Amino acid sequence: MQTCVANYEQDEPSNPQPSKNMKINTAIKIAPTCLMAVVLMAVGAVTTVRAAGPALQGQVTLRPLTPQDVKDYGLTNAQGASGLSAVGVGQPAYLEALVNGSKTTIVTAGVTNVFLNGVPDADITNVSWVLTGKPGGSAAALTASPLGTNVPTYRMADRFNSSGASVYKVAGRTLLLPDVAGQYTVTVTIQTGNSGSTNLTQNITAGTYMGVNTCALCHSGGVIAPDKYHPWSETLHATFFTKAIDGLKSDHYSKNCIKCHTVGYDDNTNAVNGGFDDIAAQEGWTFPTNLVAGNWASMQTNYPDVANLANIQCENCHGPGSEHAKALGNKNVSNWPRIGRSFIAGNCGQCHDSKNNHVKVAEWNNSKHAVATRTPSGPTRAACARCHTGQGFASYTDTLGTTNVWTGTDIANTDYTAITCATCHDPHDVTNPHQLRAGQNITLGNGASVTNAGLGGFCMNCHQSRTGSVTNSLVKYPLGQPTFAGGSSSFGPHDNPAADMLEGVNGYTYGKAIPSAAHRYAVTNTCVGCHMQTVASTDPAFLQAGGHTFSMTYEVLTGGVTNTLDKVDVCVKCHGPITSFDMVRQDYNNDGVIEGVQTEVQKLLNKLSTLLPSSTYRADGNYVADGLVKSPSVKTNWPAKFLQAAWNFQFVNNDLSKGVHNAPYATGLLMASIGDLTGDANNDGLADWWQIQYFGSTTNSLASPYAVASSDGLPNWLKYNLGLNPLIPGATIPGGFVWGPSLTNPQGTNTVEIYTAAEVTFNTVVGTTYQIQSIASLGDTWQNVGGSIAGTGGSISYVTPTRQVPQQFFRVVHTP
Repeated sequence: MQTCVANYEQDEPSNPQPSKNMKINTAIKIAPTCLMAVVLMAVGAVTTVRAAGPALQGQVTLRPLTPQDVKDYGLTNAQGASGLSAVGVGQPAYLEALVNGSKTTIVTAGVTNVFLNGVPDADITNVSWVLTGKPGGSAAALTASPLGTNVPTYRMADRFNSSGASVYKVAGRTLLLPDVAGQYTVTVTIQTGNSGSTNLTQNITAGTYMGVNTCALCHSGGVIAPDKYHPWSETLHATFFTKAIDGLKSDHYSKNCIKCHTVGYDDNTNAVNGGFDDIAAQEGWTFPTNLVAGNWASMQTNYPDVANLANIQCENCHGPGSEHAKALGNKNVSNWPRIGRSFIAGNCGQCHDSKNNHVKVAEWNNSKHAVATRTPSGPTRAACARCHTGQGFASYTDTLGTTNVWTGTDIANTDYTAITCATCHDPHDVTNPHQLRAGQNITLGNGASVTNAGLGGFCMNCHQSRTGSVTNSLVKYPLGQPTFAGGSSSFGPHDNPAADMLEGVNGYTYGKAIPSAAHRYAVTNTCVGCHMQTVASTDPAFLQAGGHTFSMTYEVLTGGVTNTLDKVDVCVKCHGPITSFDMVRQDYNNDGVIEGVQTEVQKLLNKLSTLLPSSTYRADGNYVADGLVKSPSVKTNWPAKFLQAAWNFQFVNNDLSKGVHNAPYATGLLMASIGDLTGDANNDGLADWWQIQYFGSTTNSLASPYAVASSDGLPNWLKYNLGLNPLIPGATIPGGFVWGPSLTNPQGTNTVEIYTAAEVTFNTVVGTTYQIQSIASLGDTWQNVGGSIAGTGGSISYVTPTRQVPQQFFRVVHTP
C-alpha cells in the first residue's frame, strides 16, 4: 500500500496589486505525485493550480534575432541572426534551452483560470552548456548571450498557443561565435528538482559565402539536384539589387539598403566570411553616386566577384554554402547536408521585420497562423499535418493534382511547425502570383469546383470542410465508418468551413433552393480582399487587423477597458457607413424585429439548438426535447432528421462569421432545419400548413403572424393560437372585444370575449431574472408588468392585455 502526502506552498501572485474586481489565490495545493492529478482551488475570479512534478519537456533551439528585435529589446550592439543551423564565420548562433512553460491562463465564461502546469523557475536547478566539438584550429568558446531575461524565445507558438496557454520558456542561453569554417557541437544539460533532467545537442555549421554561381553548378537541374536556380532567377528576390542600382526601384535607394539585398553582408569586424561587404572591400567596389541605367552592367564587367554576391540569393535563406559544397557527394559526413533548411519566420524576418516599413512579420506575429495548434501533428496525423503544420502544407501542395491529397499519405514531415512565411510562399518559384505554393482554382472536399475566388482560392485549400460532403457524414457516421481524412469517425464539417459557406455549397438543403449572397463575386480575391485589407500605420488597427494578421477585428484600450472593434473599412465600400459586422439588413428569423445579421443568425442557432437532442438522447421512444440553448453533442443513434439539422448547425456555427460570409445561405439552412423539425420553415411561429391552407403560401404578406386578414382587427398569431379561421371576421361587440363566429351563440356559459393583447417574447439565460416593463408614452416612468420571470435558457412568451390602451411601449430588463 502506497502512502501519499499532499502539502501546500505559497506562490507569488503575478500582479501584486490586483484590481478590486479580481482576487488572486496565493495558496497553491500540490497534488501528491502518486495521484497524478491536478487539484483545483477556486477563489474569487481567478483559480491557480499546479501539477505535481510535470515531466520535463526540454528543447535546444537557435534563436533568430531580427532588426525589430534589436529595436524592441535595446540590443544595439548585437548582430542579427537567422536561426539557421548554418551561419557565417564570425556570425552569432544564439542558443536557447527551453522547458515547458510554467503558466497557462485560460478564460472560460468570464472566469480566469491560471494553471501552473509547467516547470517552475525555482525548480530549474542547473543549466550547463559545453562546446563538445569544434573544427581544428578553432579557438571559439561559448560565452554569455547578450539576450537578457526581457527577451522572450522567438517563435510565437512557443510563447503561447491559440488558447493563450504558454508552451515553452527560456531556461538558459549561451552564444557561439565560430571563428573558422567547420562543424561545431554544443550540448546543454537541464536539471530540475522535481521534473527530471535531460541532455540536448545542437550541431552548427560555420562556413563562408560562395555566391549563386556555385549553387547553380548543382541546382540547375540534372541528376544531382532539382532545378532551383532557374525558377529562382525569375523571382523579385533575384533582381532587386540589380534594378535598384539602375534606378528602377526608388529614388532614395542607398548603401544602407543593401544589407538585405546582397549575400552575407555583415560589416562587423569579426565577420570576415566572404560576404558581399568583404569582397566589395577587397575589390574596391563602392555604391554608385547616381542610380542610373548601366550601373549593374558595369558591376558585372568590372567587379564580377562582387556581382556574384548581389541580389537575394540561395545563401540569404540557407546560410553560407562552403561546407555544403565541400561535402557534396559524401552524405556520410557528420551533420549532412551542412546547410540551413528551416520554415522558421525569423529567417525571413532578417529583412521583413523592421517597423514601420517592413511589417510582414510583425503582422504575422499577431495572427492565429503564428500560434497554430500543435495537436494535429506528429507521425499518426499525416492527414491533419497538410493544413496544421508549415512543412505539411508545403508537402501537400507538391502533390496537388497528382495524388489523393485527402488521405495525407504523401505528407512525409509531420513535425509541428507554425504556418509561417515559407508555408504559403515558395521562395524558388514564381508560377503563381506572390509566389504562392498553389494556384487560385480549388476543388472543395465535397467535389465543388471553385474558379471565381481569385487569390482567396489559395486560402480555400485549408479553410473548407475537409470531411468531404454532407452526405459523407450523414451516411457513414451512424455506421461508425471513417468520415475524416486519416480514418477517424466524427460528425460534422471540419472547423472553419468558410470556403463552403462563401460559395454557398455543402449545407443540407432538404431539396430546397437556398439563395447565396454576392460576396463570392463582388469581393475581389474573396478571402484576401477582406482579411488582408491594407491598414495605414496611423490607424489604431495597424498590425492588429488586415495584412498578414488576416484578422478582421482589433483591440482599443479606452479608459482602462479593452474593447474589441470590427475592422469594417473594406465593407463600407459596398455597405455604406457601418461600424460593425452586425449590420442591420433584414428580419432573417422572422420575429418581427430587424436586427444585426450576426444577432439574427445567433438567434436562429439558439432556436435550432433547443430542438436538437442533448447528449443523453434516448432512441427507445421516450425522448423528450429539453428545449435548452446548447452546443449539440451528436450521437450515432440520432435519427436522420436530427443529424441533418445538426450538420447545418455545425456548418453555420463553425464558419465563425455568424452570417457575414453568406447571410442568405446561413439563415436559409438554419430556417430549413428549424422548419423540418417544427413544421415552421420560416420560423415565424405559425405552422406552414396553416399558412398554406388559408393564404396559399408562407410568403404571402397576409400570412404574416402580425398581419390582419379580416376586418375584425385580430392578428394571425392570435387566431392561430385560438384555432380560428383568419379569413372570417368576428362580430364586433360593444366594449372593444370581438366574438369568434366559429363558436356557439354568446349566451349563458358559452360567452367568449377576445381582447386585444401584446405578446412579448425574449430569449433567456439560466441564472438571470427578467422583468417586463411598459409605458404609455416615451418619457413616462417605466412600470412593471406582472412579476419577475426566472430565465430557463429558452425563449419565453408573455401575453398582456392592451384593451382600452391606445398606445403602449414595452421593454425587458434583467438581473444580472
